Amino acid sequence: MPLWIANVAGLAIAYLLGSTPTGYLAGRLLRGIDIREHGSRSTGATNVLRTLGKWPALVVLLVDVLKGAAAIVLARWLYAMPFVTPPAAFDPQAWMDWAVCLAGLAALLGHSCSIWLNFTGGKSAATGLGVLLAMSWPVGVGAAAVFGIVLAVFRIVSLGSMLAALTAIALVCGLQQPLPYRLLVIAGGLYVIVRHRANIQRLLAGTEPRLGQGSPKASS
Repeated sequence: MPLWIANVAGLAIAYLLGSTPTGYLAGRLLRGIDIREHGSRSTGATNVLRTLGKWPALVVLLVDVLKGAAAIVLARWLYAMPFVTPPAAFDPQAWMDWAVCLAGLAALLGHSCSIWLNFTGGKSAATGLGVLLAMSWPVGVGAAAVFGIVLAVFRIVSLGSMLAALTAIALVCGLQQPLPYRLLVIAGGLYVIVRHRANIQRLLAGTEPRLGQGSPKASS
């Protein structure tokens, strides 16, 4: 198989995995609603929690994490196949690292800009965690630990997600990781934070809801 076909196939699979609208499907299947018309209008697990309840939110969270992990696993599997060989001038391991990087970015973009939802979606935090865990588990575990601690202390999901993203950036730069992994985590972490810009405004205003409180109305 020519390398460019493998590249296109890998990115398409990663994007479609990320695009799977888990929260939207949960709303449709459980209550026949479009979750984008309720609460914060996000399709992420936090809005599912406030709109549908604890167990649907847990399932959505786990599936969103698995989407990110699956994108990385499948990218590694695809580029490890004997029929996919980079040009002789390329280092196979270096090429694999770049393939993983691009697959991770595709999964993040798929979650937040789903082709099935007119290129809308969630904030990519859970899918990003799955990418981290499959790509470099120490970075993923560290980010998850910070998220859990912040959530336990402050009970604000958005704050935990953003601090987890910053933790992942710090860890991937502090640990010995390939350059593509570092670039992926830096770009992905900043992307997750930018997706939380409305939450940042509410945090600064002191109006960001905690777990158990009602959802904020989506900003225009």
